Amino acid sequence: MPTIAIVGAGPGLGLALARQFGREGFTAALVARNESRLAELVETLTAEGIETAAFVADTADIPALEAALVAARARFGGIDVLEFSPYAAGPGSMLDPRDVTVDALRPVIESHLFGAVAAIQNVLPAMRAEGSGTILLTAGIGSIEPVAVFGALNTAQAATRNLALNLNGTLADSGVHVAHVAIGVFVGDEAPEGRPHRSPAEIADRLWQLHTERDQRELVIR
Repeated sequence: MPTIAIVGAGPGLGLALARQFGREGFTAALVARNESRLAELVETLTAEGIETAAFVADTADIPALEAALVAARARFGGIDVLEFSPYAAGPGSMLDPRDVTVDALRPVIESHLFGAVAAIQNVLPAMRAEGSGTILLTAGIGSIEPVAVFGALNTAQAATRNLALNLNGTLADSGVHVAHVAIGVFVGDEAPEGRPHRSPAEIADRLWQLHTERDQRELVIR
């Protein structure tokens, strides 16, 4: 069975992605830093008949992230789809661009950009050897259209977007499809009044289409 590795898996989009791909015959490797939350997700998905396993790692901890993905590959026999969407609302995510310093930017870069690079390099050699695979790097709309209150986060996510688009072009003939996903809506079944939103299931369906149709290097969800 093919496997999707969801890095940054949580009870919203991560769970929806595991369900969406699971319905299509995938197993799911869930990677995140919260062990108890991961256990809950595994319990939920297993009850729904989706083969799932959890691997604890923080994307800012590169050795732990690499070990988690190695373990996931060993558990499931490989990773066919990598979806990378680390938690974006951590310390330092809300920072006026005028206040961005090297020290403020470093942890965000480590988590989002360095984490993405490490995750990609962990799965890409096998994908290239097989001549197939999908890598989806998911971020907020600020990766394209900067939002002033997310000065540091937008900087890191813009770099990750550049990486995705660059890889898309260089891997176009390899059978590996790389795409960037920018989410410009509130993710949830409901949202505060006046805010546009999409349910996690709707977004997961769009990412499934991105994986199967393989004709877009970037998906913007508004």
